[in-house]
Amino acid sequence: MCERYVVPDQGLAERELAPESTWWRFPASFNVAPSRYVPAVRLHEGRSEAVMMRWGLIPGWAKGDMSAGHWLRLSSADLERSRLFRGPWLNGRRCILPFAGFYTWRLTPAGYRQPYFVRAEGRPVLTVAALWDRTETEDGDVIEGCAILTVPANGMLSSIQTATGEMPAILDPKDCQAWLRGTPASARPLLRTAPDTLLRSHAVSPRINSLSCDDEALVRAVA
Repeated sequence: MCERYVVPDQGLAERELAPESTWWRFPASFNVAPSRYVPAVRLHEGRSEAVMMRWGLIPGWAKGDMSAGHWLRLSSADLERSRLFRGPWLNGRRCILPFAGFYTWRLTPAGYRQPYFVRAEGRPVLTVAALWDRTETEDGDVIEGCAILTVPANGMLSSIQTATGEMPAILDPKDCQAWLRGTPASARPLLRTAPDTLLRSHAVSPRINSLSCDDEALVRAVA
């Protein structure tokens, strides 16, 4: 589930999320993979700011040690009980990642992993809930990383993907400010499974499996 995703044009992301401060710089990308720096909006001193973060959360207590693990996705079911992520959750380190869509894979009867592109119907930007954390290495290097939050997959995605029963937690646009600014108790109910009517999917080329490919043709439908 969501091993790769698509980042929209910077202008589209800014119009959708309207951050008060913008520090990010990025082009549209059609093959975003783990460990890439990705655009995110978070709260800083009461203002929303747009920054670049590493896709892969390293807990602050790990002191930059990659061997401690770097998490790409966190199930929303584990937020309150996870020793690893309770800190970022309770300390309000929530952010929003702008997606133009994401990829998932279906295992065919022939044993082939067929990729699918999933996008929103009538929404050029999906606002995906995430957590972030900050860690510092012994050499003083600071790493700010994020992890996508997931919820149970809806019926449409469950009919495609075979690897997991989860999907990204897509925020309703009217809930974005509440997600960034609310308490954990008020933010928790915003993590809901998106309705089937929101999303559309189609099969795409296996070129998406190669990190050397990053062009608009990756999201085009194939027979």
